[in-house]
Amino acid sequence: MVNPRSSAALSAAQARRVALAAQGFGRPRPSTIGTRQLNTLVQRLGLLQLDSVNVFERSHYLPVFARLGHYDKADLDRLTFSRKSAYTEYWAHEAAIIPIENWPLFRWRMEARRERWYGQQDSWVRDNAAMLDWLRAELRDKGPIAASEIEHDSGKGEGGWWGWSSVKLGLEYLFGWGEVVSAGRTRFERTYALAEQRLPASVLDQRVTETDAVRRLMALSAQAHGVGTLRDLADYYRIKQAPAALALKDLVDAGDVVPVTVEGWKQPGYLHREARIPRTMNAGALLSPFDPVVWERARAERMFDFHYRIEIYTPEPKRVFGYYSLPILIDDALVGRIDLKNDRQNRVLRVQSAWREAHAPAGIEERIVPLLENTRAWQGLDSVEFTGRGDLSPALNAAWASRETGVSGP
Repeated sequence: MVNPRSSAALSAAQARRVALAAQGFGRPRPSTIGTRQLNTLVQRLGLLQLDSVNVFERSHYLPVFARLGHYDKADLDRLTFSRKSAYTEYWAHEAAIIPIENWPLFRWRMEARRERWYGQQDSWVRDNAAMLDWLRAELRDKGPIAASEIEHDSGKGEGGWWGWSSVKLGLEYLFGWGEVVSAGRTRFERTYALAEQRLPASVLDQRVTETDAVRRLMALSAQAHGVGTLRDLADYYRIKQAPAALALKDLVDAGDVVPVTVEGWKQPGYLHREARIPRTMNAGALLSPFDPVVWERARAERMFDFHYRIEIYTPEPKRVFGYYSLPILIDDALVGRIDLKNDRQNRVLRVQSAWREAHAPAGIEERIVPLLENTRAWQGLDSVEFTGRGDLSPALNAAWASRETGVSGP
């Protein structure tokens, strides 16, 4: 390990290893994975991004599996979604699970949203004040309550028959400015509560200025990144460049981050004072499209020479790599991408395409086969099947077949 405070410069490879180590890669995996291990990891990451796409697996489960391996998703659900959980949700990066103690750090964002939404010329929230008052009363009388229950009751409210879209929109406005919070989820359906019904007084009563909140969020971001540019660090919690730059200067002055030059980077780098700089990185994982390692696409390209765009919203004829293509991490490199589908009805993990990067070393299929086997087992599926699309698919299919038959590949 190199002392980060003694290093004014990092090689590109060192920067990659720093970033991956900060994200929890390269550590020995625990023999058992329970609440303590899950909590340690989620606290390290600071957030788990949520997304409803379920063609393979919901995105917030995947960063945990990538770093810890086979774990029980029910344990993560209990940790993050139970009504007495130490976690809640907010628009941190995008919609994300965050520690409850960090909720006050987003009050400035909540207040800005309220002012913006009320200040619009054709303000939906002003035009629908009765709807919002009804939602507040419904939650006060019955909360915490699932969204579907609120929507069911919306046709019974005095003075109006509100449709699903209006109820959902009203809840999201109240959620956006912090009057309403998540009180957990059941089968991924969010339960809503008034903030005072869910948050402890120590959190609810905490007031943090925008300046202090941004500084603390930038410090958390620097810790989660290990090393990054101003843009990288600001993006983790979606902070604008100007306030992020002021906060970063304060962190440099305090010695919490150290300015560094990084090989190949056009912008200055900032190294967290507690960052590890491993000499090697032994890692293997299939990454969610919403994993912090790759969610800032410019950073992924700069650090890993990996140009990545998710194609969920691309019409099928125009897709290149597939609907839900996951980056493949081997050691300190992103070596390819693989499009997976969980065929739950037939209990099959379908590899719909697999592609290698131009810089990928030979033989990566031998490292990917165990990842697929672990993924199949974690998902409780019986088999893995390949469709053959992509320049990595033939070698990967052959390596999988060799594993099953015990015959060495060519």
